[in-house]
Amino acid sequence: MADIRDELQIRPVTTDYLEQFNDLLSYVFQVTAKEVEESGYEEGELELDKRPVLEKADVIGWFHDDELVSSLAIYPCRVNIHGVPYKMAGLTGVGTYPEYSGHGLMHDLITRGLQKMRDNRQWISYLYPYSIPFYRKKGWEIISDHLTFELKDTQLPKQVNMPGHVERLEIDDEDVINTYNRFAAQTHGAMLRNQLNWDEYWRWENEEERIAGVWYDENDVPQGYVLYWIANEVFHIKEMIYITQEARKALWNFVAAHFSMVERVRGNIYKDEPLHFLIDDGDIKQTIKPYFMARIVDVFEFLRQYPFEEGGKPFHFVVHDPMASWNDGVFGVQWVENGELEISHDPLGPAVELDIQTLTTMLMSYRRPSYLRKIERIKADSKAIRNLETIIPMEEPYFSDYF
Repeated sequence: MADIRDELQIRPVTTDYLEQFNDLLSYVFQVTAKEVEESGYEEGELELDKRPVLEKADVIGWFHDDELVSSLAIYPCRVNIHGVPYKMAGLTGVGTYPEYSGHGLMHDLITRGLQKMRDNRQWISYLYPYSIPFYRKKGWEIISDHLTFELKDTQLPKQVNMPGHVERLEIDDEDVINTYNRFAAQTHGAMLRNQLNWDEYWRWENEEERIAGVWYDENDVPQGYVLYWIANEVFHIKEMIYITQEARKALWNFVAAHFSMVERVRGNIYKDEPLHFLIDDGDIKQTIKPYFMARIVDVFEFLRQYPFEEGGKPFHFVVHDPMASWNDGVFGVQWVENGELEISHDPLGPAVELDIQTLTTMLMSYRRPSYLRKIERIKADSKAIRNLETIIPMEEPYFSDYF
């Protein structure tokens, strides 16, 4: 019996296949016409809106004759990793029609995609997982959390006297964009958003219902914002960011000023920073779930840019990678003249053995080396672990985007 793969070929997905690309994703992810309509799109607009994806992203797929049957898309992104801007490959649009599943099509697309990312000098990749086990097998690991919370109106923080003022603005106002850019530039894990990233951020939201409350300090400099909407006596917070703690307090003053208008406040936090510790009445409803996953695309190049803390001793990683052969091996880390970091393939100092998933979540500071060793995700002696604890920055990732 002939292998169905003999009838298929991999090639780039161009804008000529926009409708097929949209149909594939809508089928695989079960996006209904009602959901599209509720997001503020009119008939035909979603297909047009996906055009920039095919124009600006690297999209590859399997074709049966001229029919697209499997695809993945790689968005050009940038993220802040402990203060260093990295080019990041945003992996999305991953899907295969069920009648073509079980033939290794996606395995081959991801292998091809990783090579494309490497060619593009995108040393790390993020994705939103529809199946955590599937992506773990491909080398991705959890690196961020999504917390949701709900407060009663009586649990809102008490108003405190703060200088400055809040203005209600359009969500694409220049001060909103610039405030986010300043926040992201000092926040580990955050997307350094371009226009495509902002478009994706709002793709499944009805922008017309959203408002930005921007807080300006006494010097009239914006220091934070809350993106929100009000419906059925509920104040919904899509995202609240603040560059200073004064901004945090002032934005909660603004939310609390709606006391007479709402019964509850529901919102999102994209970092493991429980709200209950920051308000007087901490007996609130909170949930936490994994959010985004990441994987290092090229270990050697990622390490060359990584901002290890000073004072480290030479050591080497022994990395196992099921999908990228160039990552499978030894990576020596040492500091030479003037404290300059040097990466090699030499087995310097003690060994730290781990897979690509564990290396990623550890260097992203989602989980610490000592914990990963405790749960047997790392093989290393105590001296090597203490060294890693010293040189890997502590700040956990913040990531609020979606694509």
